[in-house]
Amino acid sequence: MTPEAMAAIHAASFTTPRPWSAADIAATLDSRFAFLLTETDGFLIGRCVAGEAEILTLAVAPAARQKGIGGRLVEAFFSAAQARGAESAFLEVSAANLPAQALYLAKGFEAQGKRAGYYQTPEGARLDALVMVRRI
Repeated sequence: MTPEAMAAIHAASFTTPRPWSAADIAATLDSRFAFLLTETDGFLIGRCVAGEAEILTLAVAPAARQKGIGGRLVEAFFSAAQARGAESAFLEVSAANLPAQALYLAKGFEAQGKRAGYYQTPEGARLDALVMVRRI
């Protein structure tokens, strides 16, 4: 999947946080710690550093949701992170994104904390991010 195709899925999936551009995606993937997992209508970008893995972003095309793509990508993330030596994983998710929270809870993540006002909506409002963690 090209950065342009991923950017199109990301733009269809998010307004908050700001959708990633193809340049943002390419720059993130240039890091030696980052890795990409894809399915036809979705992708996950993660990274592993010093035994800890992070889901940087996960996006599934709106028309392809509720078909297990996000869940398969999260499971593949656990395998890829473990292969890279990670023992734990974390992510940040908007407190307003209840479907994503439900997915992460179903995959064993637990809310560990909150980053107040972490995200900004296009209208300028601030939204909290939940920090979720899980052992791998």
